[in-house]
Amino acid sequence: MSALAAPLPVRLARLVRLEHTVFALPFAYVGALLSVDGWPGIEPMAWVTVAMVGARTLAMGLNRLVDAEIDARNPRTATRELPAGALTRMQVGALCVLALLVYLVAVLQLEPIVRWLWPIPVVLFVVYPYLKRVTWLCHLWLGACLGLAPVGAWVAITGELPWEAWALGGAVCLWVAGFDLFYALFDLDHDRASGLHSWATRFGVHGTFRGARAMHAGSVALLAAAGAGLDVGAWYWLGVAVVAVLLLYEHLIVRPDDLHRLDAAFFTVNGVLSIAFCVFVALDTLL
Repeated sequence: MSALAAPLPVRLARLVRLEHTVFALPFAYVGALLSVDGWPGIEPMAWVTVAMVGARTLAMGLNRLVDAEIDARNPRTATRELPAGALTRMQVGALCVLALLVYLVAVLQLEPIVRWLWPIPVVLFVVYPYLKRVTWLCHLWLGACLGLAPVGAWVAITGELPWEAWALGGAVCLWVAGFDLFYALFDLDHDRASGLHSWATRFGVHGTFRGARAMHAGSVALLAAAGAGLDVGAWYWLGVAVVAVLLLYEHLIVRPDDLHRLDAAFFTVNGVLSIAFCVFVALDTLL
């Protein structure tokens, strides 16, 4: 079925790439589980899930709206729903409003403090799409957006923000920023020609690999620091080891002179990583 012929809900789902929820949602669960070293309860976990779905849908919708003209000029992204005409700006704008309402309803069911903190992610989502126009540090801002997942879930469950929660958020930030550096290699030539900024346009392919390695090493170090500050057991540390191995594998299958497995490194390995770590944290906190 073509994009234009698909039902509206299908086109909207394709726009926000629901499958990419696998990157952030498991780490929200990690933050929730570690915050109480156990099961927080079905109701808080359900509302954390709803808040994450609303926030992520809002973030993707805003990104697609702001970048519609840039996407139309890039052969890789020209087939996305907005530049291809499968969706209108009004339809995507309506989706963003609905997603914001869903997010706000969920926030109101959680710890009172998040009723004051809820604008922070929204501001980050609004600013992010514009950063590629002005700075190659845009990848770290994206990492910060997703790094809020464990931090937000932690404070939503307990009303507190200890340093361990921030360490988890920092780990996710560096993990996401690191693989987003790789992702930017898909558009290196286009971004240079269009005057857009990325780590790749600033430091080249080899500099991108060096930056990603440093960030991913930092991510593992922060996961270890968080574990050292918490009362975690062997399952948690096994999860950290699995994360380290998967990141190492990601860097082994993609090299500066061989990028043909970049898709596998970006989507498959990182999706497995987030789910696997969540499973190990669940085993550690629930058994």
